[in-house]
Amino acid sequence: MAELIARGPDAALSWRNTLVDGVAVTLGRAPADGWAAAWDGQISREHAALRWQGGRLAVKRLDAARNPIFFRGLAVTDFTVAPGEHFVIGNTSFHVVADSADVSLDSPEPHEQQTFRPGDLRRIQFRDADHRLEVLSHLPKLLAESSGEDASLARLVGLLLAGIPHAEAAALVQRQDAPADDGRQVQVLQWDRRRDAVGRFQPSQRLILEAIARAESVLHVWNAAGGEPAFTLAENLDWAFCTPVPGEASRGWGLYVAGSFAAARSAGLSTEAGTRDLKGDLRFAELVAELVGALRQVRQLERRQAVLRQFFTPAVLETMSAGDAEQALAPRETDVTVLFCDLRGFAREAEQWRENPAGLLARVSDALGVMTHHILRHGGVIGDFQGDAAMGFWGWPVAAPDGPLAACRAALDICAQFGRAAGQTGHSLANFQVGIGIAHGRAVAGKIGTIDHVEVTVFGPVVNLASRLESMSKHLRVSVLLDEPTARYVREHMPRAEARCRRLGRVLPFGLTTPLMASELLPPAAVDPTLTDQDLARYDDAVDALVAGRWTEALELLHELPAKDRARDFLTIFIAQHNYTPPPGWDGVIAMASK
Repeated sequence: MAELIARGPDAALSWRNTLVDGVAVTLGRAPADGWAAAWDGQISREHAALRWQGGRLAVKRLDAARNPIFFRGLAVTDFTVAPGEHFVIGNTSFHVVADSADVSLDSPEPHEQQTFRPGDLRRIQFRDADHRLEVLSHLPKLLAESSGEDASLARLVGLLLAGIPHAEAAALVQRQDAPADDGRQVQVLQWDRRRDAVGRFQPSQRLILEAIARAESVLHVWNAAGGEPAFTLAENLDWAFCTPVPGEASRGWGLYVAGSFAAARSAGLSTEAGTRDLKGDLRFAELVAELVGALRQVRQLERRQAVLRQFFTPAVLETMSAGDAEQALAPRETDVTVLFCDLRGFAREAEQWRENPAGLLARVSDALGVMTHHILRHGGVIGDFQGDAAMGFWGWPVAAPDGPLAACRAALDICAQFGRAAGQTGHSLANFQVGIGIAHGRAVAGKIGTIDHVEVTVFGPVVNLASRLESMSKHLRVSVLLDEPTARYVREHMPRAEARCRRLGRVLPFGLTTPLMASELLPPAAVDPTLTDQDLARYDDAVDALVAGRWTEALELLHELPAKDRARDFLTIFIAQHNYTPPPGWDGVIAMASK
């Protein structure tokens, strides 16, 4: 396996990436998609194009590159590099090596083993303490500035070598949940060594598994200091240690460092001093592991927070973070307002887009994005997605006495955005409309589910009613349909300059046993002048006449409404279907024949 190793002016500024045959990579300081040497200001944002082919690395300087690339002492623009050779850009050298790393399954019993519980090494005095602290101080910045997870981990390994000068090799390893076919239970995530040697680096699986299983640092010495080498691990490495990385975000991770007493002697240490100094090296590795575990835990929390932001408003997130999140998410009975929003026209568009399902999915995603955006903007919680429909609710985890107003405002904004896009050719929302149902009542809200699957949602009859209202909005030919408590709250608390409300009729939703007066939510007359306030009053009178059995009067009032009012067609057709005469036993309720 061939790799490209970047080495900056500082030992901690380095990375190692695998070269894959035929795969092109962009090299630069901050490429949009490629390998970054972010530490070197002389490297352009995108500096060179790389391709590994036929055992050699083809390098081509990009037109946007400001500074030259030096290979074999000359400034060149298009050349190939063989394993063992390198090129230079600015203050960074790039080495091509035929290298590999995998765990050793057959490492022998160590000559000496020591284990260290967390805290055992806290009093160890560092040699070169100032240097090691300087290296540690760079860790958060190095990880934060890396262009991706792989680059971040590669720089971590380089920093480990920088802080342990007489170590020969270091690796970030991870225990696997299930052994591979060849029996390996450990994966080498990133690794590096001090010398650009050719060959394999084989960390001891036995050592790694023991350290991670014990949750303690473990040191193995295979060759006694000053003794004859008995075990080389392919690099004349006669000692190694592994320290676990703590935290849920780094479960099964460990830092593995290996070296030789010969390296210690070359650094001016006696073999005895080299043995003692291993504890200082191990303490340094533990500090790195603690920092990495903490930083990864923070990043995991940030990612979870980002996911939660898709479902909760900032106010809700603040409430959850202020105390026990589990307690805040626990299901409880509360008053909620539920909004169901369904996409109209999907079946027609699906037929026209049958040759481009990915494009249709993108359009539906945009539509759902509009729904969720306005639900969240008005303080709601995203409770569920059902195909091309979304459900939001108000009243949990924070009580929302004005939930009906917030839900209605969200509904009006959703309808307005779809309305603006309806006639725009090429717009992702073109030819789509929405139907919305809103209901208010008592329900259980919170983290609901089974042992295997949970979700934050709301449960109760009010949810079923909101869903039925959304379905009925299509039959009643309106965009937003409200139940009685929501409509009553809107009439009492929402200014008519913001929204209006009219009764559409007393209906019995399909599958339910309790009838209700369904009402339509409309924009103010200044926004949608199709219906005047006088028209709405006339429709109310028609509904009263219909319920009272005065169908002739109801029909006359309905005929006075503008032809563009689609809602009047629902009552007009119902009256015509019954031959303009109330049926025997008429109780004023229109039973819906389907959802």
